Amino acid sequence: MSTQGPVLVVDDESEMSLALQETLRQDGYTVDLASNGKEALRRFEDVGPYRWVITDLKMPQMDGWALLTTLRRISPETRVILMTAFGSVPQAVDAMRQGAVDFLMKPFSPEALRRLLCPDPLPLSPDKEPIGERGEGVEIWKKLRRPILTKDPRFLRLLKMVESVSRSQATVLIEGESGTGKELLARFIHEASPRAHRPFVAVNCAAIPDGLLEPELFGYEKGAFSGAVARKIGKFELADSGTILLDEIGEMELSLQSKLLRVLQEREVDRVGGTSPVPVDLRVIATTNRNMKDLVASGKFREDLYYRLRVFPVQVPPLRERKGDIPLLARHILGRLREDGIPVGSLTQEAMSAISNGTFPGNIRELENLLTQLALLSGGDDIREEHLAMGEGLSLPLEDVSVPDSREILSVQSPEPFPCRPGQSVREVERDLILMTLDACGGNRTQAARMLEISVRTLRNKLHEYGVLVSGDQEGN
Repeated sequence: MSTQGPVLVVDDESEMSLALQETLRQDGYTVDLASNGKEALRRFEDVGPYRWVITDLKMPQMDGWALLTTLRRISPETRVILMTAFGSVPQAVDAMRQGAVDFLMKPFSPEALRRLLCPDPLPLSPDKEPIGERGEGVEIWKKLRRPILTKDPRFLRLLKMVESVSRSQATVLIEGESGTGKELLARFIHEASPRAHRPFVAVNCAAIPDGLLEPELFGYEKGAFSGAVARKIGKFELADSGTILLDEIGEMELSLQSKLLRVLQEREVDRVGGTSPVPVDLRVIATTNRNMKDLVASGKFREDLYYRLRVFPVQVPPLRERKGDIPLLARHILGRLREDGIPVGSLTQEAMSAISNGTFPGNIRELENLLTQLALLSGGDDIREEHLAMGEGLSLPLEDVSVPDSREILSVQSPEPFPCRPGQSVREVERDLILMTLDACGGNRTQAARMLEISVRTLRNKLHEYGVLVSGDQEGN
């Protein structure tokens, strides 16, 4: 490991510094010590640049934050790892955004440090290839079943930052609208982490009925309740040594949130009907399309759990903010449709332009649905403007699409526009849309939820939130 270059350990706790020095020397590193940031900079002047700097965040005279900022300027090739206690995690996350490689929460094992100093810490470069015409677009982490595709500078910066935090054990909260690819990003974090070859377990907190989520997550012992004829291992235990994804975390009942907080704090779970806790070693990633701060303010989500989950918050941009990716995504989606046996040509320039100007409230998922529809309408030919007009059109600006006379005999009528009024709040528009959809479905909540692309549970919570009682309401047939 000596080829990795000299290491400088910066910490005002001498016992910690000496322990790290001994560990790294046993691994073949040349190690120097400094008690604060100013002494570390003097080392740089006397010895020269270091390959690695492992520094505590809180120190007298010059702290780790100031040291990192200075090193980014005078020695950009130096890789900086921060050491921090839990209370300093938000500062450590900010430091990573400023260029730190990673952060380690004290106390940590030698193995955790060795993983960060490994010569090949799961880089993106070997798996990154340009695709499309003239190298347009970037395909990231090809190991994924559905690769992340983007050429958007903002999204690329986000992915680089996420790839860095993937190698830590930090809990991640991914926020974004429906259809933006939050679960795909969660899988990306898992695949880029040291746990990549361990289990990845995904749980949709909104899809599991009330009362069943607790045994699903925590498991239960035989005889814990009626019907518990044998022990069941919960999702947390199944994810042991790997990663668990808690999708739609904002839908979790308050009664379960305290148990989840215990898992994050103590790294152990209590099975339903169990007599002793079961230790687990896992990484937790949560996703949500809700405004978590609003849920906390309304008392529907625990504030302490919210901050435990958002150790590293990630905001996924909607498709309307990365429109340059639409042609790239469209070509990829059409390629997948061909692989699935659906005959389809290419998008004409006019059709691609019309699609690229769409708003797509449903983001990538809505784009996929639209292209699937257009592929079926085109009958294997190239997709042209008239095919857009034949379909529902969704959020596309169809008033600019010309339709040949030969197609007018189809008499396809566009849906009536949604009647929102100037000055309405977003909450009022959402309420009106939900009630109109429910009324159009004859009160069938399952059908209405499907049309709105939300879960039945979310729809039920919305109706309760608005204080709406619908006569003759039906769950479904």
